[in-house]
Amino acid sequence: MDKIIDIEDRIPTLRESRKKRTNRKFTLLLVIFLLTLISLLYFQSPYSHIQTIIVKGANLSTSEEYIEQSGLQQGQSMWEFRTSSAEKKMKKKEWIQDVIVRRSGLTTVTIEVGEWKKAAYIESDNKGLELVLENGLVFQTLETMPLVNAPLLSNFDNPKVTNLMVKELAKLNQEVLTMISQIESVPSEADPYRIRLFMNDGYEVRAIIPTFAEKMNYYPSIIAQIDDAGKGVIDIEVGSFFQTYSELYNPQLEEEENEASE
Repeated sequence: MDKIIDIEDRIPTLRESRKKRTNRKFTLLLVIFLLTLISLLYFQSPYSHIQTIIVKGANLSTSEEYIEQSGLQQGQSMWEFRTSSAEKKMKKKEWIQDVIVRRSGLTTVTIEVGEWKKAAYIESDNKGLELVLENGLVFQTLETMPLVNAPLLSNFDNPKVTNLMVKELAKLNQEVLTMISQIESVPSEADPYRIRLFMNDGYEVRAIIPTFAEKMNYYPSIIAQIDDAGKGVIDIEVGSFFQTYSELYNPQLEEEENEASE
């Protein structure tokens, strides 16, 4: 026979269950209220505004100019701007290769700028020396820019030849690039890409631009093999051969010196 439970016996249990449901609803509403209040207080407080903007990688321009270009300002809400929009604005500058804008902490925005590297100087009739970047951009005069360790390009009057030269310089090992003092364009009717290099260690190199980087990266090993022969001209236009300055410019003196040594 089934046991019959009196409704009076179940009332305390029902009351307890209803009380728990009510408490859970109250707790949930209280949490939502507190979160809303905290959010309102946060967005009204200085902790929701930009207080510091940090720029990293600024060499070709000042941090202040980069911040102005980004459109960001101190006091601006940390959440009312889009990082992608600030990055797009900054990439309008041709000397910027890449840029990352991100929120760092509660009140700081960090701008990491990736600038095109400095490739060379170039002589200008009107402006003196100007800086050329790896993307071929002639950046600005050196009146407002410190000197950097880069070769000087001379007699590069053809923009196409200049751009190709800059692209080849970008392929050079840094060790080799720092050894070049000057690169002079010496075109001929047969080949408009002939160049002559004056090295910091006293050697002269003759080359052609299309194969320049591929061959010049072997320069340290080349001079290691000919160091005892004295200074001279290294020709890597087609093959690779070497002549001392006395052999090339004064062969008679070279012959006399050889006879004297015998």
